[in-house]
Amino acid sequence: MELDVYKPLSGSPMGVVMAANVQKAEREPSSPRLVSVPSMNKDFQVRSTVILLALLTTAAIIYAGYNFQAERSFQLPTDGVWWVEQGGSLVAARVDDGGPGTRAGIKVGDQLTAIDQHAATTTAALSHQLFRVGAWSKTTYSLVRQAVPVDVVLIPVPAERSQYDWLRLIGLIYLTVGLYVLLRRWTAPGSTHFYIFCLVSFIFYSFHYTGKLNQFDWTIYWGNVVAWVLQPALFLHFVLTFPERRQFVREHRWVIPFIYLPGALLLSVHVVALQLLRASEVLRWNLDRLQMAYLAAFFIAAAVVLVNSYRWAGTPILRQQLKWITRGTILAITPFTLFYVIPYLAGTLPENTMKVSVLSLGLLPLTFGYAIFRYRLMDVDLIFKRGMVYTLSAAAIIGAYFAVVAGVAEVVHARVPSSGPIGLVLAIVVTALVFDPVRKWIQERIDQFFYRTRYDYRKTLIEFGRDLSAETDLDEMLSSVVDRLSRTLLVDRMAVFLSAGDGPVRFLLSKSFGMTQTSGLDLNFLATPRPEIGAGHIFFDNTHQVPRETPGAQQTIARLDLNYYIPCRAQKQTVAVLGLGKTVEGDFLTSEDVELLETLAGYLGIAIQNARLYASLEQKVAEYERLKDFNENIVESINVGVLAVDLADRIESWNSQMEVMYALPRWQVLARPLSEILPAAFVEEFYRVRQNQGIHNLYKFRLNTPTGESRIVNVAIAPLVTRKFNVIGRLIIMDDITERVELETQLSQADKLSSIGLLAAGVAHEVNTPLAVISSYAQMLSKQLQGDPQRGALLEKITKQTFRASEIVNNLLNFSRTSGTEFTEVDVNRIIHDTLALLEHQFKTSKIQVQDEMASHLPTISGNAGRLQQVFLNLFLNAKDAMANGGTLRIATSNGEGVSVVVSDTGSGIAQEHIQRIYDPFFTTKASREGQPRGTGLGLSVSYGIIQEHAGKIRVESRPGEGTRFYLDFPLTRKAVNV
Repeated sequence: MELDVYKPLSGSPMGVVMAANVQKAEREPSSPRLVSVPSMNKDFQVRSTVILLALLTTAAIIYAGYNFQAERSFQLPTDGVWWVEQGGSLVAARVDDGGPGTRAGIKVGDQLTAIDQHAATTTAALSHQLFRVGAWSKTTYSLVRQAVPVDVVLIPVPAERSQYDWLRLIGLIYLTVGLYVLLRRWTAPGSTHFYIFCLVSFIFYSFHYTGKLNQFDWTIYWGNVVAWVLQPALFLHFVLTFPERRQFVREHRWVIPFIYLPGALLLSVHVVALQLLRASEVLRWNLDRLQMAYLAAFFIAAAVVLVNSYRWAGTPILRQQLKWITRGTILAITPFTLFYVIPYLAGTLPENTMKVSVLSLGLLPLTFGYAIFRYRLMDVDLIFKRGMVYTLSAAAIIGAYFAVVAGVAEVVHARVPSSGPIGLVLAIVVTALVFDPVRKWIQERIDQFFYRTRYDYRKTLIEFGRDLSAETDLDEMLSSVVDRLSRTLLVDRMAVFLSAGDGPVRFLLSKSFGMTQTSGLDLNFLATPRPEIGAGHIFFDNTHQVPRETPGAQQTIARLDLNYYIPCRAQKQTVAVLGLGKTVEGDFLTSEDVELLETLAGYLGIAIQNARLYASLEQKVAEYERLKDFNENIVESINVGVLAVDLADRIESWNSQMEVMYALPRWQVLARPLSEILPAAFVEEFYRVRQNQGIHNLYKFRLNTPTGESRIVNVAIAPLVTRKFNVIGRLIIMDDITERVELETQLSQADKLSSIGLLAAGVAHEVNTPLAVISSYAQMLSKQLQGDPQRGALLEKITKQTFRASEIVNNLLNFSRTSGTEFTEVDVNRIIHDTLALLEHQFKTSKIQVQDEMASHLPTISGNAGRLQQVFLNLFLNAKDAMANGGTLRIATSNGEGVSVVVSDTGSGIAQEHIQRIYDPFFTTKASREGQPRGTGLGLSVSYGIIQEHAGKIRVESRPGEGTRFYLDFPLTRKAVNV
């Protein structure tokens, strides 16, 4: 095999890439074999992945170590000139300042023809001659400068490869962070992918060929090239799937394979260029620039994806993770892109400033590793805080120690030169005494600095827990706990779950903060025994990935989005569970916070149990009070008067019905003797019957009230006994039957009126016959005396009056007749006219003026004329009685959706308190004459029923002193009504 090695470009940030033309013997290509891969279960896949990663990691570390050792033992000579093939010869395109070429006098544009009389017209020949000469050996360069041959003496020096050490440091950072994340958080999403990215990056930054180009050197070279094309694709793949797969990627699964296509093409171009094309410095330079552009483009695309994902992040933890990743990525690739990639693509060779910018790439593994690992119980702030405390304490103590030692030594040296060790002992004692107070003081100052406004809350949180038992209201206590913890720990959400307390152990959501979805939760996972309870709390790293839980529990844990569940125990039973999420900044709680919560949970469990016991006691008291109130309400609600007296006849109970009936409030009668309250006649009867055992009744006893009214009551007097049947007093029950007696009287009066109506009907019937005879004879005489105007006029008057008398008699018959409820088409106007004719004489004698406003052509309605005439007769008579000194009776009819009738008067009106009772049977407001009531109270009641039979409506408007107006509405077509 013949190797033509070209001079590498010193200062390449990713490892110097060299071009080589290797002529190999032809070999028979081996045909690939198809291997059937059996289906593997998940455990086998995990084990296989672990073994493969372990082997690759071990191999990468061994190869990187040998590569570093080989690089140290082999010096790659360089002349400090960048030679480029041009016109069949090498032309100096750049001469490093202070390099061997500058010291030898080589200038830009010089053509190299030979080295020590050996031809050197290609980069491969130049590299071959430099390896032959070696570093620090004199050699003669034959040059052509402006067509003039020139020979110069040059001493090659070892190529500057210190930047490789910095790149290896970056690679070690990648590998260390990747291993740390993989070993500590191998179950975290993306940890395996991240480690592969870190391992490839380690190979990329640590593999640098030495220039020997033996088999090991070629392995290092191709490992670097493959890692170069893999790293950008792996990085872009990672940001598209971490911390969760992007929507675009989920919808287009071809995106991930497409990411690796440019790298595969670039690797193919690299292989083809080295194997088939003529190797040259220009070719190597162009390949480097192409790979650099590919790397920068993918890094920039990844940064754009991260920025877009950060802007649209929906959850705090996702936003917090993306914040670190996005900022770290931008901070890592921005200096590298601006100061290295862009100038390099523009044709500028790497300088010191460009080389330094490569170090910014080390921020990538740090930020990504922190983002993956941070979101666990890391206690970063706690570690930092305590570290600062003890560091400052130690520094303060050391300073104090040396100050005391120096002071004591000075005093001892001045006064007691022989007691030197005593000063040392004293310094040690003082140091031991001062250490703890100084540490505590610094601890307090650090707490105040870190927690600021939360410091006082933390300081008083345990005191708050001890004082919880003083709160007996469970709801108020839980509200104060939620408020105090949310302000102290600055959590974004929390909840308190209380045990149901009856039957199997189950929990219910009692209080919550920052949560919206609180219904339909399956909380059985809180009652499931689990080993984490022994640690004091249950922790869920990712609430959306809890594979060990049941499907219902997984859905509940995801909806609650609480990471910590801390049991509150009392008497070896879990009475409640505290649930807390992350902080408002998306961080997990520190272990110090969790310890504080576990301590508080003990106090809270005892406080909840005490509050429940107090609530149970309050409930029993409330039940007794409710039962007492219930019994009292029964006594107060019945419509009979109830009073109780003790054995000394003092009144102990007086219900509301007694207040109404006897017109004395309760406060005026309680604890007073019965004889001072009730009339003497009742007291005499009470004393008479109380001497005998059993229940005694007084029927229709007339009881005179303090207001002068006389009430008729039925009285029952019974002994008041306890559950043990001991007599402790008397119970007196008074049933007011005054209205019932009045109703019985009114019914008797109504029967009398009905009899009178029947008698009037019989009289009217008998009167009708002579009226007909008088009318007939008067008409006959009128025909015979047609020539006598004077007598004819008299006969005509007689005829009219007989007709009038007959009409009155007929109306009286219609009123008194008990007709059926057969409905026919009737004219409302006609019925009103007939009724007014009946009452014409009464209206004249009572000075009532009738105002007729009845509409013409009024449509007929379906009804019973006799029943409707009774309605109008009752209304007209009531109006007449209301206008004792005369007035105006207005009757108006109209036609709309039905037939409407308005009957109004200018009488005394109806009081508002009586409006609702005017349709009650036997209710009347008419004044009596000489102790006899003028009304039966049945007129409006009967009228209301008749209007209901006709599917009509009646309503009234009235004010005292302003008259009364009745509105009657009848439908044009009769509705179905059960009569």
